Amino acid sequence: MRTLSVVIPVKDDAVALERCLRLLGRQSLPPTEVVVVDNASTDTSAQVARTHGARVVHEPRPGIPAAASAGYDAATGDLIVRCDADTAPPRDWLERVARRMDAEPGLEAVTGSGRFYDLPWWLAPVAAGVYLGAFYVLMYAALARPPLWGSNMAVRRETWQRVSRRVHREDPELHDDVDLAFALGPHCRTRYAADLRVGVSARSLRGW
Repeated sequence: MRTLSVVIPVKDDAVALERCLRLLGRQSLPPTEVVVVDNASTDTSAQVARTHGARVVHEPRPGIPAAASAGYDAATGDLIVRCDADTAPPRDWLERVARRMDAEPGLEAVTGSGRFYDLPWWLAPVAAGVYLGAFYVLMYAALARPPLWGSNMAVRRETWQRVSRRVHREDPELHDDVDLAFALGPHCRTRYAADLRVGVSARSLRGW
């Protein structure tokens, strides 16, 4: 029977994490485990994770690359599903991920899109189209295949184990999802699935 591990790297984001874990607890296909990687938080993120039944892994090295990799290393599921603390997954998110991966046994990774849940209704689709559209177009051009987006992606655990030594864990400024996409190599079968859509915070737009 196929098993799913959800990995969530977090640093000082207890409020968003609580919402994410609450929504994961309502999934039509429950995860086998939720692994929250506490990246040296000073708030109650770890406590919130434990309250919701998640397994907490502590990663003292700063940055999402180190935290995400530690979570993938710790995951025990056949599929490693990744999101962020501010991800708001719909009820059938994990079911859609599993269905997509089951439909193509040779598929090694899948990723989806998102919508900004904290922008005005008229601005949210425009911002998502520009931000995520540019990301996917530019990264597809660089990779010659679909990239991975850390707020909404999944990779087979055996695939991660094959490439885990190729990723760069020590650079906190690196985009870990992009780095993993490059590490997977040109022959990895990756798919973009339009029906895999989650809510995300627009805070990623700050600083533009």
